[in-house]
Amino acid sequence: MTTTIEHFINGANFPGNSGNSSAVFNPATGEQSGTVALASPEEVNTAVAAATAAFPAWAATTPLNRARVMFKFKDLVEQNSHKLKALITAEHGKILSDAGGEVTRGMEVIEFACGIPHLLKGQHSRNVGTGVDSWSEMLPLGVVAGITPFNFPVMVPMWMFPVAIACGNTFILKPSERDPSPALLIAELFSQAGLPNGVFNVINGDKTAVDALLSHDDVQAVSFVGSTPIAQYIYATASKHGKRVQALGGAKNHMLIMPDADMDQAVDALMGAAYGSAGERCMAISVAVCVGDEAADQLIEKLAPKVQSLKVLPGTEAEAEMGPLVTAAHLERVTGYVDLGVEEGATLIVDGRNHQLPGHEGGYFIGGCLFDNVSKDMRIYKEEIFGPVLCVVRVPSFDVGCELINKHEYGNGTAIFTRDGDSARQFTHSIQVGMVGVNVPIPVPMAFHSFGGWKRSLFGPLYVHGPDGVKFYTRMKTMTSRWPRGIREGSDFSMPTMK
Repeated sequence: MTTTIEHFINGANFPGNSGNSSAVFNPATGEQSGTVALASPEEVNTAVAAATAAFPAWAATTPLNRARVMFKFKDLVEQNSHKLKALITAEHGKILSDAGGEVTRGMEVIEFACGIPHLLKGQHSRNVGTGVDSWSEMLPLGVVAGITPFNFPVMVPMWMFPVAIACGNTFILKPSERDPSPALLIAELFSQAGLPNGVFNVINGDKTAVDALLSHDDVQAVSFVGSTPIAQYIYATASKHGKRVQALGGAKNHMLIMPDADMDQAVDALMGAAYGSAGERCMAISVAVCVGDEAADQLIEKLAPKVQSLKVLPGTEAEAEMGPLVTAAHLERVTGYVDLGVEEGATLIVDGRNHQLPGHEGGYFIGGCLFDNVSKDMRIYKEEIFGPVLCVVRVPSFDVGCELINKHEYGNGTAIFTRDGDSARQFTHSIQVGMVGVNVPIPVPMAFHSFGGWKRSLFGPLYVHGPDGVKFYTRMKTMTSRWPRGIREGSDFSMPTMK
């Protein structure tokens, strides 16, 4: 039996009436679990109208009272985390422990947003001139929108809306139509926390809904996470319509493994970073760059048996280490990249294609795949696969490894594994990547820092959450004031200066 997934507008479920819908599947079985309504431009207009109407009162609500709503919301998310985990696993496929980690990392941004009274404090300068004071205030933008991907249906939206709403904006979330249910539960929890109607809305949809948001006159800013071609489209289209935009794109994250690295530590780190969440992470490590053949041989020797023995099972199984991919189409895409790597001449050490799971023959399963002798001209090196496929590249030196990483079109995340402090320091200073780890495979910043990459991994000047998140969702107003003491000085037609 399938469920019908609707929209959430102005504090209530809103039935889709466009006549368009999309099937939602259980990736572990391949069976349809639901049908999600796809919004028309008119339904997007309804959501924007609700958010527009709610904005003045919410913006006028004190930051302290906004924070109190956020505290209640945080408690409700904690109490219902098991429901969110179950929905993530049911529609995305990732294992329950990974889904739980996603919820936790999202909650960290809610916790950060609870400190909004402090974060919105402006600056004040007394007596910038004789009898003249100057101060600044951080004010909300209005209606803002978030367009989020399938791989983190809870965490990535939480990178956006807690900060946006705490800053006084109203928010429209357009989640992925592949796993839309967590967003509806989040909306219900926000209402239970006392968030006024219209402040948080959910519109399910495809490109039609996205384009309606990007071109709507009343939408002031757009946040996006997804592939680089779509990020570039979002950035160009929304900017053309005068909106503030942050668009996070794709990645090809490298781990540089030095000859002196603790190889057991590096292997354990790669297993989680390359194969966790079936590689469907923008911060997944998909390239291991080994300095010297000896290091590469050691890595392959230790890594291959672990990849072969990965427990690839439905995400609900307690012993599962990796679940299925999200859709049949994505399974075909990832399998096609493995085929391509073989054609390009890379050495396929572990072949996860045609992974069969009794009782789940219709599921979208693939085993872990491991390539050796990958070169920089191969498509499996250059392009984002977004699956459990790890490429090993051999380089003769530290400098060549760094040059390889710096020349890649993506600059999202990277890491070095070494025992040498000088190598680590040189790496962190010279590498042209936005997020860098030292013996840390997935260097995702905590919520009170900001998340974002360089080059074609980010379009727009500001990262998500942390200090950049507050800057993105506010605009600054600066006031300069003088209260004269009854003395007229006459008109002055020169450039004002403070004397």
